[in-house]
Amino acid sequence: MEALFLSVRLALCVSAILFAIGMPLAYWLAYSRWRGKFLVESVVALPLVLPPTVLGFYLLVAMGPRGPLGKLWQALFGHGLAFTFTGLIVASVLYSLPFAVQPLVASFEGVDRKLLDASAVLGASALRTFRRVVFPMSIPGVLTALVLSFAHTLGEFGVVLMVGGNLPGITRTVSIDIYDHVQSLEYADANRMAVILLVFSFAVLSVVYGVNRRVGRRVWATWPAR
Repeated sequence: MEALFLSVRLALCVSAILFAIGMPLAYWLAYSRWRGKFLVESVVALPLVLPPTVLGFYLLVAMGPRGPLGKLWQALFGHGLAFTFTGLIVASVLYSLPFAVQPLVASFEGVDRKLLDASAVLGASALRTFRRVVFPMSIPGVLTALVLSFAHTLGEFGVVLMVGGNLPGITRTVSIDIYDHVQSLEYADANRMAVILLVFSFAVLSVVYGVNRRVGRRVWATWPAR
């Protein structure tokens, strides 16, 4: 159970960070007219097609004692970044970035531009327009981004193994724990952890998507009253 709690903690931290950095990034990608933004879109989507071991390898090199992130972290905090829980967070944020950004971009782009123009004509600032128009109408996409980033982080294997190794209580996530049990031919223990992860993931997805559907139906009724 220690590995499961560690995975949930990791997924919560990553989801919160992705919400904070994914929101402005997705807003910029949705509304920017810069011709070169396809390069940024390609970088964001890269983890979708890049093998986890490749991404994990380069992150491990960057976080190592001779890597730029590793040297900076060592200078600031006096210890390395690789094979730590913080290193797992950094790697997971990069690996799950497209699962948070892409649903947000789709939601922001789906907002009627006439509403944005009307808000601008009425003198609302870009921040107020986002808070009063864009965000309320994009709540289903926001919830989707949160649940996808959470679920994806919860089931990570290749990246976390490369960057964090297999340290009990520090970097051993539930997926690595299941793999260890299988390697040791402990199928009963592996099955128990796998069932727990399966039920937990299904319950989280069911609750969030159920709430997502209700919010999507009521957003137009609740928004004008705010």
